[in-house]
Amino acid sequence: MDLLIKNVRAVTPDRAEPVVADIAVAGGRIVEIGPDLTPADDTRVVDGGGRLAFPGVVDAHQHWGIYNPLATDAAIESRACAQGGVTTGITYMRTGQYYLNKGGEYADFFPEVLSTTEGEAYVDYAFHLAPMMSRHIEEIPDLVGEHGVTSFKVFMFYGSHGLHGRSADQNSFLMIPEGERYDYAHFEFVMRGVQKAREQFPDIADEISLSLHCETAEIMAAYTKLVEDAGELTGLEAYHASRPPHSEGLAISIASYLAHETGLPTINLLHLTSRKAVDAALRMAQAFPHINFRREVTVGHLLADIHTASGLGAKVNPPIRPREDVEALWEYLIDGKIDWVVSDHACCKDEMKFGDDRDDVFVAKSGFGGAEYLLAGMVTEGTKRGVPLGRIAELISKNPAERFGLRTKGALAVGYDADIALVDDNRPWTVRAESSESAQEYTPFEGFDMTAKVTDTFLRGHQIFGDDAILGEPTGQYLARPVVRG
Repeated sequence: MDLLIKNVRAVTPDRAEPVVADIAVAGGRIVEIGPDLTPADDTRVVDGGGRLAFPGVVDAHQHWGIYNPLATDAAIESRACAQGGVTTGITYMRTGQYYLNKGGEYADFFPEVLSTTEGEAYVDYAFHLAPMMSRHIEEIPDLVGEHGVTSFKVFMFYGSHGLHGRSADQNSFLMIPEGERYDYAHFEFVMRGVQKAREQFPDIADEISLSLHCETAEIMAAYTKLVEDAGELTGLEAYHASRPPHSEGLAISIASYLAHETGLPTINLLHLTSRKAVDAALRMAQAFPHINFRREVTVGHLLADIHTASGLGAKVNPPIRPREDVEALWEYLIDGKIDWVVSDHACCKDEMKFGDDRDDVFVAKSGFGGAEYLLAGMVTEGTKRGVPLGRIAELISKNPAERFGLRTKGALAVGYDADIALVDDNRPWTVRAESSESAQEYTPFEGFDMTAKVTDTFLRGHQIFGDDAILGEPTGQYLARPVVRG
């Protein structure tokens, strides 16, 4: 026994409420959970003081290296993860503008990603990759077999839209070969490629999946022009109107039919933001019951609305919505219709986020950080709404770990990695960007009042956060999936 965390209320997905227990750790794994465990003479003992012990958060949707150098984000934004109880971050990566700002094959691109992040992160990490051109589809089996990448992504709105708005030159933005198009046909072929990989690797087929950012470029382009020409709306309200919820619903419907056509059953619908989006996702699940859909929402869309978010820093794709959509997401979550909650963490520093006109939402860049508020926000708002703590652990740890092949993560159980977040659920505090470990100088949650705070974070039994500070040197590891228990 290397570590004994005593006197905690252990939160597990299989129980609605926590149980008082001690947690024993040896060799980076949990070896025993129970009351009144006795340490050996050389065991480090941590008094949990009756705090909640959650399995380390598996934040399945992050973006390292999108606005800052990849190594910088791996080093600094992983500190924000540790601060928030996130012990595993799965970050989206693609070729093209932003990220490494280069095109080409993943055979050359991905080893550079791995070498750039090695030794930098304070938390464990993995990557979802986006096949942007036809050659990438051919590379999927090698990415699975050689690098342990089992999850892939399609950005549906990139068909004729840039990251922040209209895009006049798709091939230049995405850095794909002349003569190729990133369109519905490409999305279909990506699905066929992922399904082919599932057939090639039958033992892990259920852990090989495709995630989709579901918005419709043509709807967004038309509505952006309507909003700008009318000149009646500003700020987050204007951005919400320019990317309306039915744009999500239409894209979800198209993606779902393509999944049906291609026979790909493992589909993840990312960051659903509205009643219309989730309604469309549920309708598609009824229409295609053989598709094993998963539905994701972000903590940002659960906490903030267009009026409560702190300024244009909350610009994100899909947009922050009005309060009625926030309440709809909570209704679906409580009803069991949402599978996991993520941060969609994408650090965009002030100088990058805002253009010359800080009041123009269409000039501002999209995305913001938030991993440091994921667990605290879910406990604060979830318990207020009667969501059982075990359900919160399921949403932020167990479900994403199972879907994405992280078999040693996501649970407080014997044999699992000793990834543990201690939470004081009676610690009121107010969100201030200046207190964050992230390099981002603002937050959309500025001034939000929380009732729960992460006090300690352990990664494989090593304490990486405590006393409001990051501890030790980076020990995060790249996770080639599936990650199995020895």
